[in-house]
Amino acid sequence: MHGSTLLIFSAVAFVGIATPGPTVLLALTNGSRHGLRRAAYGFAGAVASDFVLIFAVALGLGALLAASVFWFTVVKWVGAVYLGYIGIRMILSKGSLSVANIDGDATRGSNSAIFLKSFLTAVTNPKGYLFFSAFLPQFIAPSAPLAPQYLALAATFAALDCTIMFGYSLLGARAIRLLKASGALWLERISGAALVALAGSLALYRRHAA
Repeated sequence: MHGSTLLIFSAVAFVGIATPGPTVLLALTNGSRHGLRRAAYGFAGAVASDFVLIFAVALGLGALLAASVFWFTVVKWVGAVYLGYIGIRMILSKGSLSVANIDGDATRGSNSAIFLKSFLTAVTNPKGYLFFSAFLPQFIAPSAPLAPQYLALAATFAALDCTIMFGYSLLGARAIRLLKASGALWLERISGAALVALAGSLALYRRHAA
């Protein structure tokens, strides 16, 4: 794969990743809730989901979702319900946030739970599969071995995702130092409301809109 191809891919992928969505909102919230060190488990989950999504598309799952109303609907509703569940929990959050809380280890939730929340948020979203199904073939040379090309694109996308999620997590971690504890808590609730709204938009999403 030519360096120029990866460069163009990186530029387009950067815009797609940096655009606010569920994983971005979770990165912000994880940074403000848990601090940068533990938020790393969240963007590790997002990066793991990148490899799952890309290799699932390479194996044909994206094409299956594009062709099958049944399986598209199943994945869509699983994703919508999960996003809505996370969002409602964040809206109803009554925990307290403080600088001391994020600098220590006495924060809510296990590291594995932080990882799984970001991972499941991405892999249960059918838009991801449809996006990669339309996006990746533009950078694949059919005449060359496919596996190394998909691996190169997955590694590039994952590196960008990790960097951008780090930035958003850092922003969330810094926000708690600028806001009062109640203000940071409202940041989590606003992010939760945005996730509920995204869940609603996903529930209304149609395959032909992809």
